[in-house]
Amino acid sequence: MPKATHFPEAGETESLLKLITNRGAIEFDHEREGAWIEVIRKMDEVYSDLLRYEVDLEHKNAELEEAQAFVTNVIESVSDILIVCDAKGLVQQVNSAFQHTLGRGVADIVGKNIADVIDDADNTRLVPLLKPRSASDVVDGELRFSSEGGSSDLFAINSSPRHDHRGRFIGVVLTGRPIGELRRAYEALHKAHHELQRAQRQLVEQEKMASLGRLVAGVAHELNNPISFVYGNIHTLMRYRTAIVAYLDAVHGKGKAGDLAVQRKSLRIDEILEDFGPLIEGTMEGAVRISEIVKNLRRLSFSKLGEVERVNIERLINTAVLWAVRTKQVRIDLQIEVEPELWISGNEGQLHQVIVNLVENAIDAMRGTELPRLVVSAVRKGSEILFRISDNGPGIDKDHISHIFEPFFTTKRVGEGTGLGLWISYGIVREHGGELSATNGADGGATFSFTLPVA
Repeated sequence: MPKATHFPEAGETESLLKLITNRGAIEFDHEREGAWIEVIRKMDEVYSDLLRYEVDLEHKNAELEEAQAFVTNVIESVSDILIVCDAKGLVQQVNSAFQHTLGRGVADIVGKNIADVIDDADNTRLVPLLKPRSASDVVDGELRFSSEGGSSDLFAINSSPRHDHRGRFIGVVLTGRPIGELRRAYEALHKAHHELQRAQRQLVEQEKMASLGRLVAGVAHELNNPISFVYGNIHTLMRYRTAIVAYLDAVHGKGKAGDLAVQRKSLRIDEILEDFGPLIEGTMEGAVRISEIVKNLRRLSFSKLGEVERVNIERLINTAVLWAVRTKQVRIDLQIEVEPELWISGNEGQLHQVIVNLVENAIDAMRGTELPRLVVSAVRKGSEILFRISDNGPGIDKDHISHIFEPFFTTKRVGEGTGLGLWISYGIVREHGGELSATNGADGGATFSFTLPVA
């Protein structure tokens, strides 16, 4: 810092003023004496201002040195290389990382053209990094530098333009790091992303297996009734067979007419013959119902992912809702309101999964409701079909309604849900050209709805 010039103190200024005044009394008249006094007063004010300016300048200089030291420290601490060039490509400043890369000191780098410190083969790559451009135009590139031991590793370079206060292009700032480090970072990121995808697939598969388990439980309940009376009818037919065989043996044994009549009555042959029709009809009805259930299963299990087929909405909803309700084994007021002859194009197995999931969630939500009521409807709205699943439960908390379709979000207790059911259903509906949404009813309860294009 330059030494401050010494100026008289305030007391010295007053003594000087008195001395000049005394001399002025001898040499000048009263008016000139007053003028000199005014001049000296002004000099004193200027001097005070100079002292204040000098103190302010010292403070500003100290702040500037501190800021410069901070910026220099930050630049030197950056592990990436940093090069500041002017508009002609001359190096104006570098950091320690770049000096270490080249194996040279600042004096051997600053003032030289950046083209002199890069590999000759990379000159064509350098031109786009140095060209004038707007402030927001950042250019990426790759360069190799000429070091003491030969060519350096390949660096990924970012070039940011510099402009003065008038907006004129004055150079660029080049930053970069070895591509080997970036590649390792990308590989680690890719591995982490792959692991996340694998875990996500496992969770989705677990949810699908849980959905399959619920489907199997529903099928088991659905099959139980027809199988029971088919089994009962077969058991009865076996007893009838024993009686008929005994009677036929008596007939073919050429027994007496009186004995045959007695045996016919004791074996209840006439009642058996009358009961054959209902037994066969009941058995056939049970077999038909079992066949229909198996057909539904085949439609659900053999439809390939992404396969598009015509789906009957009435059959889809009746099958999915009834299986879901019977699986839960609860008594509810169930209302199914479906317009006839509604068809859509899609994957029946996936849409069945959506309906089952929404119905089961509604039943779970009404667990504490005194008179649970579930309304499932499908109506045509122009070129679309509107699906609605409504319950009279407590509804959805306002803090949760914006998160219910997020993966892993669930309000159920631990072990009762993965938080993936609604997320998977949301994705299936979107793949079919619809949008799944949830609202709370004015009279309570929640309604899940979505629309799909008419086939």
